[in-house]
Amino acid sequence: MSLAARDLIKTNNNHRGTALVADDELSNRIILKSLLKKNGYEVIQAVDGADAVHKFSEKPTDMVFMDVMMPIMDGYESARKIKEISGEHFIPIIFLTAMTDEDALAHCIEVGGDDFLTKPLNHTLLRAKILAMERIRDLHRDLYQLYGRMQRDEEIAEQVFSNAVLAGNVAFEHIHSLSRPADIFSGDILLTSFSPSNDLNVLMGDFTGHGLAAALGALPVSEVFRSMSTKGFSPARILSAINEKLANMLPTGMFLAAQYVTISHDLDHITICNCGMPDLLILDGDNNSIKHRVISSALPLGIDSNLAFHDNVKVYFIKPGDRILLATDGVSEARNINGELFGQARIDEIVKTQNSDSFVLDTITKQLEEFCGNAPQDDDITAAEIPCISALFPKKELTRSASETPHTAEHVHSSNIGDDVDFNLTLRHGRLRDANPIPLLISYIQETAGLDEHRATLFTLLTELYVNALDHGVLGLSSDIKETSDGFTHYLQEREHLLSVLNEGSITIGLRIEPNKTGGKIIICVEDSGAGFDYKKERACTSNTALCGRGLMLIEELCESLEHNEKGNKVVAVYSWSN
Repeated sequence: MSLAARDLIKTNNNHRGTALVADDELSNRIILKSLLKKNGYEVIQAVDGADAVHKFSEKPTDMVFMDVMMPIMDGYESARKIKEISGEHFIPIIFLTAMTDEDALAHCIEVGGDDFLTKPLNHTLLRAKILAMERIRDLHRDLYQLYGRMQRDEEIAEQVFSNAVLAGNVAFEHIHSLSRPADIFSGDILLTSFSPSNDLNVLMGDFTGHGLAAALGALPVSEVFRSMSTKGFSPARILSAINEKLANMLPTGMFLAAQYVTISHDLDHITICNCGMPDLLILDGDNNSIKHRVISSALPLGIDSNLAFHDNVKVYFIKPGDRILLATDGVSEARNINGELFGQARIDEIVKTQNSDSFVLDTITKQLEEFCGNAPQDDDITAAEIPCISALFPKKELTRSASETPHTAEHVHSSNIGDDVDFNLTLRHGRLRDANPIPLLISYIQETAGLDEHRATLFTLLTELYVNALDHGVLGLSSDIKETSDGFTHYLQEREHLLSVLNEGSITIGLRIEPNKTGGKIIICVEDSGAGFDYKKERACTSNTALCGRGLMLIEELCESLEHNEKGNKVVAVYSWSN
């Protein structure tokens, strides 16, 4: 409704509100009461400032007309107290005065008055003042309602954000973090999730801008991240899915810079991809030196829906006790009152001088506060320091096969009850490099047989079988490489190189699910196109300290049976369960 229409309705309305008239002169009160009644107002009278405060406290009015010079309490003090009582509600106060002194009139406004009328009162001018104050009052009320609605919306949004984005985080009690939004909502996100193999996935992101608009993107990102992470998809696949989602959803000019980290549950390596973020630092746990600096090698997410991240994902060797330091550009680009940047060099210097027994992030936080002082915060600030310790990972017991009856590869061709299910999947050269079939296989098993409580065990089992076929069969890698001091790093580097140039080879995975009344079994057959590998030698290398043979030992512990063909390029594993 327009202001003019609203004023017209008020003009024709018999009751437009209640007015408080405070004046120690009875004649003045009678005259003003008569004029206000003609304008549709009911009138409450007060004989002095104190009486006005008392009557307003008992029954707040829509408008106040206040004489300046009154006994007991003058109009100035009375106006201050009425404004205090009104709080966030706008109650117009119009001073009535015979004074013409400019300083006195200015003081009327300073103490909380909104306008003034000089005596003797002019009816036309009074009516104009009333209309003007009503317009301002109505605008204040509309703004107050909008502000209240906005606050309620923000409270709901914050609750949704916390439940959908933050509540799903894991291992946070062991992760040192810093979060300082530049607004009510942060455009930065920090997400964590476990994979089925118990690896810890971490995503730190920084959306363009800050506030609610930036934070809205965190909802689809967290949904895709956690859904795909718990299914065991690789970092490259997860980043590709998030990128495609954001590219189709975000407006032009808005994107997500991100750092993605996967920490292996064995604490022997981490997988990292830096997409448009500041340097990620891997710190040596013994002396706090920078072990690796991971610079950005990929575009931020949401710019191009066709981005692929396989070539940007890197593997780094670590040991227990090492630390990972992640930060958004809100840290390095924080400014002091002179406009100087905190800078990456300052962060590096803190790392060099930091005692290895304490968290680097504590010192960064302290120096950041001292550096910025009272300078305004331009951007969201988020950082995290992750210690590579066993406490990060939950203690999960893998489910062993329910039956101890030996089985052989003949089960692949056997028949059972009518609910048996067969499934075969073949991956060739390029797909071996780019795809991870394990999440697909797990989803298929879940769809056909359920087995939620066996999900982690089956994921581990299938992963070990597939990795053995890929590494030792197709790529021809030998576990002997791992036995040197830097062997694991060399092994991973050689594996990455061989995958990058792979142009032949295949792996076929066959599943047969045989449910029965008491449970059932899954027969897994994995065959690769390689020359085969010496699985007997691998089985013999099963000491607790050896870096080879652990996968076969784990598979044998989990399965009811495990059989290789003589060549070593085909293996059949039988896993059984009971209801």
